[in-house]
Amino acid sequence: MAALEDHHWWFEARRQILKTVLDGLRLDADQSAVCEIGCGTGGNLNLLASYGTLYGCEPEPVALTYAQARGIGTLAQGGLPDALPFGQHQFDLVAMWDVLEHVEADAASLRAVYERLKPGGALVLTVPAYMFLWSHHDVVNHHKRRYTKRELMGKMKRAGFVISHATYFNTLLFPVVAAVRLMHNAFRRKGSDLTMPSARLNRMLLRVFASERRWVAKRRFPFGVSILVVAHRSD
Repeated sequence: MAALEDHHWWFEARRQILKTVLDGLRLDADQSAVCEIGCGTGGNLNLLASYGTLYGCEPEPVALTYAQARGIGTLAQGGLPDALPFGQHQFDLVAMWDVLEHVEADAASLRAVYERLKPGGALVLTVPAYMFLWSHHDVVNHHKRRYTKRELMGKMKRAGFVISHATYFNTLLFPVVAAVRLMHNAFRRKGSDLTMPSARLNRMLLRVFASERRWVAKRRFPFGVSILVVAHRSD
């Protein structure tokens, strides 16, 4: 993850897409507190730091060490649902990007995140979509599940969130990804999909996936490899 996160097409395109979403929240960077839950090896920290005073947490100590070495924000070990750090500090923005699928108690975790938001604060959440895309990639990355949009929205509403935008994304590459996953399953291929392709292919995939940034923040795609939800604490 540490070797790939800064340059792999999937991570870079996702950051470009999510930057467009974050820009639409119009946070005051001088006044806002931002937290990334599940910061991993820290590939998103530089982006998130531009939206406010940055905090981050990560349960895996080796990943946290890589993240801390970047020297961005206040980072601590901790995880969901019952081990979030920083006392009772509340945030204007929480980012959880492909984290919830790693947590067994996802409903309790969503409620814990809700309690850490200030009234009116925003959660920007992404997760992988569709259990029929489940493959050994999910196994080696310690996923517990993949979601449908309806399932995820239901869990978020029951946790108290008001949802302002929800959509599938990584839609343009969905046919390719689905075909590859189903083929890997048919041939019982093991391993992760996250390997660095050739420089030319990496640029091409980045260009295709990142092009969705023009639409994802405001439109709703009917299907995709991933799901994006922007939700708020109302009380």
